[in-house]
Amino acid sequence: MPSSIEVADIFRRWGPAYREAHPGQLSIEQLRAMRAIEVCRTAVLGGHVEECDQCGAQRIAYNSCRNRHCPKCQWLDKEQWVEAQQALLLGVDYFHVVFTLPSQLHPLALGNPSVVYGLLFQAASASLQALSADPTYLGAQIGFTALLHTWSQRLDYHPHLHCIVTGGGLSAEGSRWISSRRDFFLPVRVLSRLFRGKLLAKLKKTYTQGELSFSGSTKAYEKRTAFQGLLTSLYEREWVVYCKPPFAGPEKMLEYLGRYSHRVALSNDRLIRFEADQVTFCYRDRMDHDQVKSLMLDAFEFIRRFLLHVLPHQFTKIRHYGILSTRNRSTKLRRCQHMLGCACAVSPPPESTCWQERMKRLTGIDPRICPHCGKGTMKVKKILDPLWKGACRSGCSPPLPGGSPIQVAVG
Repeated sequence: MPSSIEVADIFRRWGPAYREAHPGQLSIEQLRAMRAIEVCRTAVLGGHVEECDQCGAQRIAYNSCRNRHCPKCQWLDKEQWVEAQQALLLGVDYFHVVFTLPSQLHPLALGNPSVVYGLLFQAASASLQALSADPTYLGAQIGFTALLHTWSQRLDYHPHLHCIVTGGGLSAEGSRWISSRRDFFLPVRVLSRLFRGKLLAKLKKTYTQGELSFSGSTKAYEKRTAFQGLLTSLYEREWVVYCKPPFAGPEKMLEYLGRYSHRVALSNDRLIRFEADQVTFCYRDRMDHDQVKSLMLDAFEFIRRFLLHVLPHQFTKIRHYGILSTRNRSTKLRRCQHMLGCACAVSPPPESTCWQERMKRLTGIDPRICPHCGKGTMKVKKILDPLWKGACRSGCSPPLPGGSPIQVAVG
């Protein structure tokens, strides 16, 4: 049974108290995410009343907040994104490579998320491309999609990069496709050490250029000797990089991307109970054969952990590289698709004028059909203005035009 509890319930009940207890400690992005989740699909954001042109049944549709951290606002965006990725598919194996940021760098990343997350993308992508281009290993230009996740199943802070990589690539002269071995992509130990070297070199450069800020537990690293000591200790450790077996075909790879591309730190369906100030949710214990367990946290701790995973404003969490990059899609990617006999995949999905049309195309369900009689069409009868005074007091940004609403039957 789907959970009837929502993250929004916890934020509405305890969010104001949490903000009051932590004045000046939350970023603008965290405040916006909290308040957007609290008012999502409520009268605060406005909406409209719809009426069936056949049976006269009415329903209220409230607007969505469209915040990317809201558990209720990702489904349609995810489906559209996955549909667009079909144009990038190749008929080859895809490997799953994961790069993990060492725990020693977590405090620095929390204080400098844009910088450190950006370096994580740069170092991982450069390592994959450099090693795969080396004739010793593959000697080809690969393509891959990188997705940033910052959480563990328990909502702990755990920044890591999922890379979905083509099992092969375009030869240096661009005339042929070079396939990787079916059961082996690149040597993980070599990849891990290359990744370590590149990330630490980039981190040292940002420090030298004064692009890092230090406070709290990282304050000591303002001194060059302390920062160099941190780098030295990290050089002496083995970093966690692993490569999973290839997906069972491009379709399975796309299914995986669909599950993980627009995922938020915790979805509503993982919530079990919310009683008084206690929140219980389920998680998979990776250290215990993926056993499903439950974890109880007090509401403040739950909110604290959830907010750890709010990304910087306009930070791009999904990026394409190599032959899948935007600049190579019409040239190198198209050439590879022709070589592999899948050029038909290049056609982009059709554009839709409204969210209802997109939902109908993606699911076959037309939300404009009356849920009562199943024959009539729901027509907008009245516009419900947003409660802007309430929205401004909560600090929530106004909804985007055309935000997809939720329907509430009223007759």
